[in-house]
Amino acid sequence: MHIVDRLLTGPLLDGFVADVRVGTHWTAVVVETPVSPGARPGSDLRAGLASTQIVHDLEHGRPAVRSAGHLIGMSAREVAGWMRAESLTERSIGFAAFNALLELDAAACVERNAEEIIIEQGRGRRVAIVGHFPFVPCVREVAETCWVLELNPGPTDLPAALAPELLPQADVVAITGMALVNGTFDGLAALCRPEAYVLVLGATTPLTPLLFDYGVSAVSGTVVTDIAAVLDAVSQGANFRQITGKRLLTLERK
Repeated sequence: MHIVDRLLTGPLLDGFVADVRVGTHWTAVVVETPVSPGARPGSDLRAGLASTQIVHDLEHGRPAVRSAGHLIGMSAREVAGWMRAESLTERSIGFAAFNALLELDAAACVERNAEEIIIEQGRGRRVAIVGHFPFVPCVREVAETCWVLELNPGPTDLPAALAPELLPQADVVAITGMALVNGTFDGLAALCRPEAYVLVLGATTPLTPLLFDYGVSAVSGTVVTDIAAVLDAVSQGANFRQITGKRLLTLERK
């Protein structure tokens, strides 16, 4: 079964969409879940993030988001189902909704960001990073070799098409959570050696142990702690480092 299908058939909270913001870089979805007895006022609101994917090749006049302007009040599970949508923009909204509905075992997580882990694991080793991240220069300072694979490669990146050649050689593999959105995750994970340290990272990444079934060693994601602050930042075109009101957490395979 495809990873997205497995995610959607797993346990999720229920509720309704309370807000949606599709920003330049990030998409945020707020959901209202049933209030449990004794809950604090406002504690029924939860939010999730995902990287915004803009659709550039639509026919003139064809919408990138179905029912745009009418998402508030929709079933949050139905919107999470957009993780399977044809439109990449809808998939971004779907993943943000899914992350809002996912029940996190915070006690099983550590407060570490992916950069620290990749530098620690990659020192003196061969590292492959799928997706270009701001910390790449720091990894290159400590790794024996650091390959960066990109769908739209920059001057120091390599084309993503080289993944079948390079990932089986890597001791450490870092895969952007966007691979879940664009449908390449299953294939990328299958290319990694069983003994490789594999990390899936980015705010799009669901913090779920289900990813361990695919040979993943650790999952680094983001939890929204201040919904208002996140919505303000996303609406104003913030990049990830400009967004406040979040925690960076990592779930490690035992």
